[in-house]
Amino acid sequence: MEATQKALEAKEGEKKKAAQPSFELSGKLAEETNRFRGVALVYNEPTEARKPSIRWRLYVFKDGEPLKEPLYIHRQTCYLFGRERRVADVPTDHPSCSKQHAVIQFRLVDKEEPSGEVTALVRPYVMDLGSTNGTFLNGSRIDAQRYYELMEKDTLKLGNGPCSEAP
Repeated sequence: MEATQKALEAKEGEKKKAAQPSFELSGKLAEETNRFRGVALVYNEPTEARKPSIRWRLYVFKDGEPLKEPLYIHRQTCYLFGRERRVADVPTDHPSCSKQHAVIQFRLVDKEEPSGEVTALVRPYVMDLGSTNGTFLNGSRIDAQRYYELMEKDTLKLGNGPCSEAP
């Protein structure tokens, strides 16, 4: 009898919890708060986003020749690549690139040393934002909405545009 009473009380407690209003942002409200210069952003920064201490550079190549000065990508936690100049940190004017094409995100991650010691490092990652023509890392197309760690000398290609190399 006591067990039945406790089960009923537990069910009533669950109903009360379910009936509580949620004041968290719904999809439409969250979209409105994720705007920059009047443009809805496709990407949200993760909680582990950090500014790197290493001075990362990105070299842009076209037909095997360097296009201009390297892009210094160590001053922010992330860099958005795309044709939408109002929001893109690195504008890409190539017609095969999407408005918000890809992002390089610096993330704080735990790495295990060979000695077994775990250290926290800020590492660069690339993510395709669901672009039409894709993002290529070392010649292979990467999946959309998934982080891929960048290493020195990796080659990035956005759509059918020129290549970039991270030294």
